[in-house]
Amino acid sequence: MLRKARDVDGFFSAYPNILPCLTRLQLYNLRFAEGDIHNIIFDCCKQLQHLSLEHCDVGDCSVWQVDAPNSVLGVLEVRYSYLRRLEVLCLPKLELLSWEAWMHSEAPLHFGSVPSLKELFLVCGADLELSGFSLSQLLDGATKIHTLTLNFQGEKLWILPESKQLRTAFSKLRKLSIHGIYVEFDLLWTINLLEAAPSVEIFDIEVFEHPCLVLNWERVVIQRVKPSWKVAGFTSCNKWQLRELHVTNFSPLMEQHMLFVREVMDRAPNLKTVVLKEDDEPCKDCEAMDALPTLVGGLFPRTKNEQETIAQQLRDNMVGSSSVKIIFKSIASIVVF
Repeated sequence: MLRKARDVDGFFSAYPNILPCLTRLQLYNLRFAEGDIHNIIFDCCKQLQHLSLEHCDVGDCSVWQVDAPNSVLGVLEVRYSYLRRLEVLCLPKLELLSWEAWMHSEAPLHFGSVPSLKELFLVCGADLELSGFSLSQLLDGATKIHTLTLNFQGEKLWILPESKQLRTAFSKLRKLSIHGIYVEFDLLWTINLLEAAPSVEIFDIEVFEHPCLVLNWERVVIQRVKPSWKVAGFTSCNKWQLRELHVTNFSPLMEQHMLFVREVMDRAPNLKTVVLKEDDEPCKDCEAMDALPTLVGGLFPRTKNEQETIAQQLRDNMVGSSSVKIIFKSIASIVVF
């Protein structure tokens, strides 16, 4: 590793005009000496607009502070890093930040001045030992986000129960995506987040069920921890701007799925479309299994009769829901009711 690092360093030393001209940089499997990461990325790469780091850090449990008021960086992607925390003190042009798979239990991010940050993606399959963190505290300082995606990859929820505390951070939110919710988990808890963001126009839920992972979970004796969020006391909100509800891997056999969709339909006065869909990208590992186990959530409804029955059940006794389009979107077809 040291030899390869010297090779890379020798290359850039031999061609000193390259770094100042870079607009896009992807780095893999690098451990920077303390101080070098900021010097190389922000002092040398003055034109850098897109930075992707995978398996990169400045030491186990280290904190990387970014204070670059003159930087033009617009996109920052971090994957599989042993950083304990990334502190974005100042990145005035940053518009999109994505962090996938952090290794520590505390909040992986801290924001200072990020006036242009519009999109945030947080993806992690947390193990059971992680206690979770406050999303409102993590987002403190990032109040102009309009697209937020949280993906739990079928594991434990790594955010603490909150609702009203998130209103400041969610004040500009237009699209809220909650992905990777284990198939047996309740979905109603997500409405806590929706109630904190009345400006949301698209609410996107994705259920997670992968039989290919079941044997591995059994081998390490993983037991899913269901959400501890209180789900009682939801009220209809005339201020909700919600226009579209998307549920991926929807299954009518799961009573919680039906209940969740009905609850949102009943409380969103501006709702126009409900999209119930099958995953567009089937898992290759699941398909490769010799005998695919029976899915807990059952199969996505594909016949028109099944779909029509479900659409009617969702509309039964719903006030003002008759005008809502219910769309079934499978890999092979799109049917509208």
